[in-house]
Amino acid sequence: MSPQAAGVLQLTALIAALALAYRPLGDYMAKVYSSEKNYTPEKWIYKVIGANPAAEMRWPAYLRGVLAFSAVSVLFLYLLQRIQGSLPGSLGFSSIDPDQAFNTAASFVANTNWQSYYGEQAMGHVVQTGGLAVQNFLSAAVGMAVAVALVRGFARSRTGELGNFWADLVRGTVRILLPISVIGALVLVACGAIQNFSGIHQVGQFMGGTQEWNGGAVASQEAIKELGTNGGGYFNANSAHPFENPNPLSNLFEIFLILLIPFALTRTFGRMVGSLRQGYAILGAMAVIWIGFTALMMWTEFAHRGPAFEIAGGAMEGKETRFGIAGSSIFAVATTLTSTGAVNSFHSSYTGFGGGITMLGMQLGEIAPGGVGSGLYGMLIMAVIAVFIAGLMVGRTPEYLGKKIGTRQIKLAACYILVTPALVLGFTAVAMALPTPADSMTNSGAHGFSEILYAYTSGANNNGSAFAGLNADTQWFNTTIGIAMLLGRFVPMVFVLALAGSLAEQKPVPETAGTLRTDKPLYAGLLVGTILIITGLTYFPALALGPLAEGLAS
Repeated sequence: MSPQAAGVLQLTALIAALALAYRPLGDYMAKVYSSEKNYTPEKWIYKVIGANPAAEMRWPAYLRGVLAFSAVSVLFLYLLQRIQGSLPGSLGFSSIDPDQAFNTAASFVANTNWQSYYGEQAMGHVVQTGGLAVQNFLSAAVGMAVAVALVRGFARSRTGELGNFWADLVRGTVRILLPISVIGALVLVACGAIQNFSGIHQVGQFMGGTQEWNGGAVASQEAIKELGTNGGGYFNANSAHPFENPNPLSNLFEIFLILLIPFALTRTFGRMVGSLRQGYAILGAMAVIWIGFTALMMWTEFAHRGPAFEIAGGAMEGKETRFGIAGSSIFAVATTLTSTGAVNSFHSSYTGFGGGITMLGMQLGEIAPGGVGSGLYGMLIMAVIAVFIAGLMVGRTPEYLGKKIGTRQIKLAACYILVTPALVLGFTAVAMALPTPADSMTNSGAHGFSEILYAYTSGANNNGSAFAGLNADTQWFNTTIGIAMLLGRFVPMVFVLALAGSLAEQKPVPETAGTLRTDKPLYAGLLVGTILIITGLTYFPALALGPLAEGLAS
């Protein structure tokens, strides 16, 4: 079987697995977030934190809960790293420097998981499992809670109440993320991933010196890292490391975990708003972009351009031979079209156009299917923009799911889509203008520019993957990327929740003959076109200076 045929077979198997899980998981999540029943462990949690799960919240109160919880999480994780040297199970590692501790705390709480350190050489068992792995659960649950609040905004009428943040947070963690992660960890252990709390072992000689490896609770962290679209690896090589991702089967399973909840949330959306067809329209738009990007990436990386590529069967530089070009390409697209950021290959070594595809996937806003929760609310924001554009074309007041999209709604949606481009392009411009940040670039020219553009694209869009050639462990990059991650995560949430509140207060508008049908393929196509046009107009000049220039020159 040719590598190309094997790639198509892998993609087909992945789509089949996602299709089988779509309906039961989507319906289950809708029941979780619509339930009024509280299980005993959940009641204990509510009692400890002093929350009343039955109390409804308007959007300002919901937002205060999100921000307060996240601020406490950043502080806790920062302090845990700063005292690591005094903790048991630290494996002899010292405490983390202040700038890197801030960057890491901001990263994991913002569901970005950007890592400017070597995991196996910096973090002990307590920080890895008690800090980073815990935030993998909680940051994902926060994103899902905000998405559900926006869905309630569309589903409810004549009330500003969006549910209870604490109940949504706890239920998402206890009933959805935790059970699936347990199953996922068992599957990864069966595939060969390690799961222990062993210390540092000397495993032999390597180039005249000794080679050492430490163990860890890797499989359990790997499961939630992918399921929660987090991405932070236990080891510096991330999902290219055989302890995290041993073989092609585990590789395909990890891609499945990355895409599972973001795709299934579209059915949850359809179920909660009372129209499964609306969920299918959003799913269709997501799927078209994801499949299109995957096919384009595989074509780019398989293209034979010279003797070296012909001998290797394609662009194999920076890719694991046990995964090949197909397994690496599918993983790269999945991780950059979501907010995962896990990598099983070296994105910096992709072809010029291949590296550009990974960047463009993040610059779309990671909405196809996007991060856990953030992908759905990002796509719904774009759906509002698409409806507004369609309304301008026919001269009608735009409506979506029976709610009028007026001046307030479109301003909030516009503010949402402007936040991350401002962060990405602003920080990139400043970094390129100053003399010191440019010293961190391994390469010059278009590829060097791509390293910095990728770093801020990854940080502001809460992805966390890296173009790798950039030395980001400096005070400048630790601080600025940390700020970009926090602003890129929580400022858009302000606009999402404000939009949800304004929609929930509206009275539903009855459907007429002139109402745009947003559950039809025509609208899904308009939505895809809107996403691509807005992104293209925003980022094309920057992409032309980096990956496009490199690709055309090669």
